[in-house]
Amino acid sequence: MNVQAYLMFNGRTEEALAFYTHAVGAEVTALMRFGEAPEPPPPGMVPEGWDDKVMHSSFRIGEAELMASDGCQSGDAGFAGISLALSVGSPQEAEQRFAALAEGGQVTMPLGPTFFAPAFGTLTDRFGVAWLVVVATD
Repeated sequence: MNVQAYLMFNGRTEEALAFYTHAVGAEVTALMRFGEAPEPPPPGMVPEGWDDKVMHSSFRIGEAELMASDGCQSGDAGFAGISLALSVGSPQEAEQRFAALAEGGQVTMPLGPTFFAPAFGTLTDRFGVAWLVVVATD
């Protein structure tokens, strides 16, 4: 059994994948566009002109596999009530990844030492995805 996050970026998936590749070293493992589907979607399900938008993608960050899509609607993506936790090996890597994810986003708790980790911070990235960045301790 496995649970994976499936993120809906409502028309911004390709931009998000490029951002995560830069910010956290994501590796895109699969990508299919709406125009590549063997059958067209039911009328009205996908906005007009979305043949080049991402119907489904998978990407790896470290050992985690996540999935993403442009979904079937335009407008802002809503990621309320969920955060992605990024565990890294050192305070230096935490600083690098935190700063990269924060580009164009909003820091909600600056990265710093806590009673449970040498570095921990929270932010919401430019796509509205909330992140917890923490230095893993054994």
